[in-house]
Amino acid sequence: MDTLIDVLKWSASISGMIAAFMVSLDLGRRVTGWGFVLFVGSSICWISGAAMTDDWALGTQNVVLFGINLLGVYRYLIRKKGV
Repeated sequence: MDTLIDVLKWSASISGMIAAFMVSLDLGRRVTGWGFVLFVGSSICWISGAAMTDDWALGTQNVVLFGINLLGVYRYLIRKKGV
């Protein structure tokens, strides 16, 4: 079980760093949107890892970030630009 938790935490950490880099580059709506998709995946990994270790502060934070990141996906990949 510890191996799975470590894989989840490292996956969450690395994907979150890559997503932050993608968003910070400001290379356009598509790249930023995919950065938010990666953030969503990172949040899912953090929430899973937090649930397995009973770390509810981390889990709660990432439930909120999950919602924010979904908004980012919607704004940059789903919603029409002029709306």
